[in-house]
Amino acid sequence: MTSEFLVPLACAAFLACLTPSGATEAVRVVDGDTIRIGRATVRLHGIDAPEAGQSCAAANGGRWSCGKAAVRTLESLVKGRSVTCDDRGSDAYGRTLAVCVAGGKEINRLMVDSGAAWAFRRYSDDYAAAEDRARAARRGIWQAPTETAWDYRAHRWDTAAGAAPANCPIKGNVSDKGRIYHAPWSPWYEKTKVSVDKGERWFCSEDEAIAAGWRAPDWGG
Repeated sequence: MTSEFLVPLACAAFLACLTPSGATEAVRVVDGDTIRIGRATVRLHGIDAPEAGQSCAAANGGRWSCGKAAVRTLESLVKGRSVTCDDRGSDAYGRTLAVCVAGGKEINRLMVDSGAAWAFRRYSDDYAAAEDRARAARRGIWQAPTETAWDYRAHRWDTAAGAAPANCPIKGNVSDKGRIYHAPWSPWYEKTKVSVDKGERWFCSEDEAIAAGWRAPDWGG
């Protein structure tokens, strides 16, 4: 279920054309690095959080639900606060890339500094220093050596693709919540069945699923 918070929206850049200044918009946490403000889906620039179903290595040798923890951290940063985001273009899935500020604090940086997300250095070094601080303090994902979100996605994809029709492992599901696609790293991937007679189908990529009218699931609590 998506977390939804009604906050006063101080519009910036791309948001200004969607809602008048001073309006109240629903800010919804999709996952640890994505929010929705009104109809705009915003991917936080420069960071990559654990996937919702991902677990990470713990300092005591066990495992912990780092993906769910990342969602909770992002929820705590935006709940009840004014949120503004800039516009840094769109990613391959049509989401707006942005740096967002909640209650006067930059949430992209706070997610990395708290150990709730990695600096996505493949695309930007903006949060490299914040990541170095979190690693040195062994906060969150840095408490023990663990798999990164991008490696986790790659491994799950390779395993699922080998068992999927035409090596296309994304499951397009139809439910009372609409058309939702599940990538191999979705917590519900194994439980999701594709019934072609219901209009469900397989996709080879996320952008293909989005173009066909499916959306990603929301993992906010």
